Amino acid sequence: MDIYTLLSQTQRQRVSDGAVTSLLSGCESSPRQLVLIWPQLGDFDSLEYAWWLKREVELLQAKGIAIRAVGIGNRTSGQRFCDYTGFPPDCLFVDPTAELHQTLNLYPGLSLKLPGLSPGVNAYLNLILMCAGLGSPGTLAEVFRGYRGDKKAPQLIGDEEIVQAPPLPPLKGSFFKLAGGQGFQRPFELATLRLRNMGEVLSHWKSYVPDSAYLTQRGATFLFNQQGELLYEHRDRAILGFAANPSNPLSFLTDRE
Repeated sequence: MDIYTLLSQTQRQRVSDGAVTSLLSGCESSPRQLVLIWPQLGDFDSLEYAWWLKREVELLQAKGIAIRAVGIGNRTSGQRFCDYTGFPPDCLFVDPTAELHQTLNLYPGLSLKLPGLSPGVNAYLNLILMCAGLGSPGTLAEVFRGYRGDKKAPQLIGDEEIVQAPPLPPLKGSFFKLAGGQGFQRPFELATLRLRNMGEVLSHWKSYVPDSAYLTQRGATFLFNQQGELLYEHRDRAILGFAANPSNPLSFLTDRE
């Protein structure tokens, strides 16, 4: 079975109304269909991906791209995620046990098992090791990119925007000019946005992560045309590895014109 057929036949709970329905319901006639298989909804990758989608909403609308996303968690996780990120709840579905991820043979992450420990505790240990780069190639480099800046990436925070990222004081976007200028991703800019995401998740951990057994599971991106033909795919192999081009994660949408 091809990926599009599999996804079209898959049913999960929709966050907006709690209905269990087809993932692709309502977007079959769209010129392009972007299907995102996200890891835990409290994962850095899920939150950062949603941020980029919100940033590029006009591009997505102009190209007639319908979005459907599936994240690990329950409906409460999904509601919290949508409230924080602004991602539309009618486009988000939840998969509490990562069954779809397994069906698609997505990278489960590091899976060392220490005897005597529960699956949840083992998952925490594996997550820590992945954050340190073990079984998660490129993660440390991506973390450092968030601190050092990236002249290939666009500016992420507007000069007049106020960023709340405790324990830091409120920061105005123009502050980052002091770290290197403007018009590109400045030093500490991305790291500050990630700190904000981390604070949100840690403050509502049980909502975002109802079951810690799937903390290391990675996701994928699939782009289809109206005929269901696969135009692009990216399968995550690491934490913070949700994009082939981390400087501009949605560049694949225009690279294929």
